[in-house]
Amino acid sequence: MEYDSRTYGDLAVSYTNETAGGGERYGQDYLKFLPANIGKVNRVFEWCAGVGFIGFSLLANGLCNSLCLADVNEEAVDACRDTIQRNGLEDRVDVYASDGLRDIPDSESWDLVVGNPPHSGTDEQLMWAPELIYMDADWKVHTDFYASVSRFLAPDANVIVMENKNVSSIDDFAPMIDDGNLRFVKTEDCLDHDHIYYVWSTPVR
Repeated sequence: MEYDSRTYGDLAVSYTNETAGGGERYGQDYLKFLPANIGKVNRVFEWCAGVGFIGFSLLANGLCNSLCLADVNEEAVDACRDTIQRNGLEDRVDVYASDGLRDIPDSESWDLVVGNPPHSGTDEQLMWAPELIYMDADWKVHTDFYASVSRFLAPDANVIVMENKNVSSIDDFAPMIDDGNLRFVKTEDCLDHDHIYYVWSTPVR
């Protein structure tokens, strides 16, 4: 496979047009939000990572020591593996082909979870991108995520997920957060993309 690449710091991220879902654009808002609100952490997990634009960028900019990535799309996972190999990151980055969190090893523990998941909770056909990137009919992917993420979280971890205010609100996710043994912290708009907002939650201990 021949990949295009996008560089963050001294790290080149491999991707194809079919696997780019916004992490290379509004996903980079995390570089402003996290230093102001969280700071550097040990291990980050990028949920619905695609090719890992967000996670690799956080690593390249010194906002974490190590990184875990997962996505259901094998093509995206292969691109992540290419990035890991090209940049010699085998000792700092792990990637899993996983439907949600089902195939994540129990040994994983995360201090911060980020993600740019599918933003549409209906089966309406949109022109945004391939369906796998934008469609989460009945919010099933989100429901499964919030139901299972807490078992991977360190005690002081944070879960900060990007959503699209044109097709969702916190009312869609608050019940999932409560049911998942998480505490809702707040929502906050992205600084440079007014249609994107963060949903922030933490584990209940």
